[in-house]
Amino acid sequence: MSENEDDAEKTLHEWATQEVTYQPLTFPKAQNFELKSGLIHLLPPFRGLENEDPHKFLKEFHVVCSGMKPRVVTEDEIKLRAFPFSVQDAAKEWLYDLPFGSITSWNELAKLFLEKYFPEAKVSNLHREILGIKQGKREALHT
Repeated sequence: MSENEDDAEKTLHEWATQEVTYQPLTFPKAQNFELKSGLIHLLPPFRGLENEDPHKFLKEFHVVCSGMKPRVVTEDEIKLRAFPFSVQDAAKEWLYDLPFGSITSWNELAKLFLEKYFPEAKVSNLHREILGIKQGKREALHT
């Protein structure tokens, strides 16, 4: 019997009580380090909405994380540990959908984040808009 046939034969009780395994985010682990709940509440939220500025979010995130650095932990370790608490909604889904073991440094995570929420196509469109600005007939050069 194939796995799909086995699944079709399961009872509702078997579905409800089956063992569920999740792939944890695999970031480098800091020894003897715990995020305090007060810090988590200071983190800026990012939901992955069209009107959110991912660069501004990363700057605010950096400010909060850099202000709480214990002596034995690097800033990158703090950022990696805090990031899942800062993203919400679609952005959290994106984070959890990353392949297992794909993130090993803060720079990798920040790069993937910006590729997702500030893609090259958006940069090109903004560049094109800026280059295409023209002065109208009744517009003064200065105000």
